[in-house]
Amino acid sequence: LTSPQPEQLCGKEVRATTRSVLRQALIASQVAVSLILLTFAGLLLRSLWNLEHAAIGMSTDKVLTETVALAAYRYPQPAQQVAFLTALKSRLGSIPGVTSVAISDSLPPAGQMRSTILTAVEPEGRPPMLEGTGGPVAWRAVSPEFFSILNIPIVRGRGFQAQDEQPSEHPMILDQALALTLFPNEEPIGKRIRLFKNEQPWYTVVGVAADVRNNGVVENSDPQFYVPWKTDPAQFFVNAQILVRTPLDENAVATWMREVTKAQDAMLPVEIERMSNRVEKLAERPRFNAVLLSLFAGMGVALAAIGIYGVVGFLVARQTQEIGVRMALGASPQNILGMVLWNIGRWTIVGAAVGVLGAWFCARLMSSLLFEVGAHDPLPLAVAALLLFAVAFIAAYLPARRATRIDPLIALRYE
Repeated sequence: LTSPQPEQLCGKEVRATTRSVLRQALIASQVAVSLILLTFAGLLLRSLWNLEHAAIGMSTDKVLTETVALAAYRYPQPAQQVAFLTALKSRLGSIPGVTSVAISDSLPPAGQMRSTILTAVEPEGRPPMLEGTGGPVAWRAVSPEFFSILNIPIVRGRGFQAQDEQPSEHPMILDQALALTLFPNEEPIGKRIRLFKNEQPWYTVVGVAADVRNNGVVENSDPQFYVPWKTDPAQFFVNAQILVRTPLDENAVATWMREVTKAQDAMLPVEIERMSNRVEKLAERPRFNAVLLSLFAGMGVALAAIGIYGVVGFLVARQTQEIGVRMALGASPQNILGMVLWNIGRWTIVGAAVGVLGAWFCARLMSSLLFEVGAHDPLPLAVAALLLFAVAFIAAYLPARRATRIDPLIALRYE
C-alpha cells in the first residue's frame, strides 16, 4: 500500500475546510433570515396591539346594531319608510332590559358614512372657499340618543333633543376637528352654516362632539358633522342602522330584537351583531398578517436552532482527537466549552449582524402595514436579537457540553 501524497492530503484539507465554511455560512444565513422574520413579526404584533387598543372615541360594549334595508317595492313611499322605522324604534325600546334606542344612517368607525367636501360647508358671513379645496368632510343623520348610546361626549353646547327631529328645526353638531377648522379662534355655538350651497335651510351649531374615528382604525379620520334624523319624508334615507344599548345578555336581547322585527314585518331580513364585533373586524387583516409572519418566524428560528445543533455536534465529532489532546495538555472543561461555543458563536454574530442590516433596510417595505409604530422601531429588533441569541446558545450548548466529558485517553485513539 502506498501512503497518501502531500498533494492529496492538502486537497482533502482544503475540501474539508471549504465544507466547514459552507456549513457555518449556512448557519449564519439561517440566523440572518430568522432575525429579519422575527423583527417583522415583532413589528406586526406591536402594531396589532396598538390597533386593538386604539382609542376610537366611543364605547361599544353592550351595544347591538340592527341593519335595516327597506325594499322599495314594499315601501315605495318615503312616508311609509319613516312610519316603519319610527314604529320599529318604539317597539325595540319596549324590550325588557333595553335602556335606549337610536337610529343613524351609518355607524363609525367604518360605516359607509356620507361625505362631502369642505367647500360645501359654508359658515355664514365667510367668503366662499376655492372649489375642490379643504378635503373631505363626513356627515351622519342621527337621532338624539346616538351620542349617549355610544358614549360620545358633547364637549360644548348640547346634544340633539326630541324637538330637533321636527321638519322646521335645523340644528347641527360639529366634531372638534371640524369646529377647529371652521372656527379656529371663535366660539362655534350659535354659528350658522349652509350646506351643499343650498339657499335654505341654514343650520345652527348647537353643540361640539368629541372626535370619533370614522374612516376605519388605521386611516386618518375625516372631520365630520351630525344632523338630526328627521321625521320629514323629504329628508329621509331608506337604509338605517338601529343601535340598542342593554345591560343584559346580548344574545338574549338579539333574539328578542329579531322577534320584534319579524312581528312588524316577517319578510324583512334581520342582521343583528354586537357593535364590538364590528370594530374587531377592522383588525382581522392585520391580525392575519401578524399571525402568518409569526408562524414563518417561528419556523425560521426552529430551523436555525436545528442547524446550529447539528453543526456543533458535527464539529465536536470531528474535533474529538483535538479536544483530547488539549485536555491531555491541561485544558479545563471550561476552556473546551468556550472553544466550541466561540467557534459557532462568531458565525451566529455574523449572521445576526447581517440580519440587523437586512431588517433595517427592508423595514420600509413594512411601513404600510404598521399602525402607530415606526418601521425602524429598535424594540422589536432588540427583542428578536436577544431571542435568537438565546436559542442559538441553547442549541450550541447541549452538544458543546458533551465535548467537556470526552475521556482524553479514548480521544487520542479516536480516528
